[in-house]
Amino acid sequence: MIFMDTATATVTKPVIGYVHSIETFGSVDGPGIRFVAFLQGCRMRCEFCHNPDTWNIGTGDEIDADTLLQEASKYRAFWGKQGGITCSGGESLLQIDFLIDLFTKAKAMGINTCLDTCGQPFTYKQPWFNKFKKLMAVTDVSMVDIKQIDTDRHKRLTGFNNEPILAMIQYMSENGHHMWIRHVLVPERTDFDENLKELGDYIKTLNYVDKVEVLPYHTMGVVKYEDLGIDYPLKGIEPPTHDRVVNAENYLHVNDYQGWRIYPLNK
Repeated sequence: MIFMDTATATVTKPVIGYVHSIETFGSVDGPGIRFVAFLQGCRMRCEFCHNPDTWNIGTGDEIDADTLLQEASKYRAFWGKQGGITCSGGESLLQIDFLIDLFTKAKAMGINTCLDTCGQPFTYKQPWFNKFKKLMAVTDVSMVDIKQIDTDRHKRLTGFNNEPILAMIQYMSENGHHMWIRHVLVPERTDFDENLKELGDYIKTLNYVDKVEVLPYHTMGVVKYEDLGIDYPLKGIEPPTHDRVVNAENYLHVNDYQGWRIYPLNK
């Protein structure tokens, strides 16, 4: 779809997003039932990643915001008052221009918007930071992954430091942006009591954290690595036991964060 600016007689091309896949009835990607667009592209190489097919940047199915919203609206009857649209990844913030266009138009339609991100692209450098502020103005809630609170272990786990991620979270905390914090529990990588305690203490310092989730590591993505001819980095590591999941939930004070019903409701 191409738009004509009648005031200047110039042709405005739509912002194009690159989508890996769509889930029309997502129940774990934000409040309520969600239409979830998994955007293509990610720079991090998390050892536990179960979607290595989302890594390549600039590939995937091309789509513009109007087309995506038209498709999403087919399922609006299922969303109820809490559901809406979620953009996940890959790393969604790598396509920030597309997100701004999509969420701005979604909010104009009264649709609840949720951003799923690890925060690694975050920077205070311009013009990116102004774009981020614009995105936050049309984002109802963000789901933020904290892979590892320890910087050295984070770099081993993902290939990157965690400073940009924590900087983004701090900005959200100081500027009224609601978030869910997620932490993947991986034996021998993130399941250390000292790190879990540090993470739990850190989360307690934040404002506008409405939910905290511990996500047990699983091996369902191994077949994708085999299909892509990539060595799986966590061979021999099994999912955490139930006792260790409960231990992590206690350290992260999961039961203290159950306030997610405060978000703006759909019209």
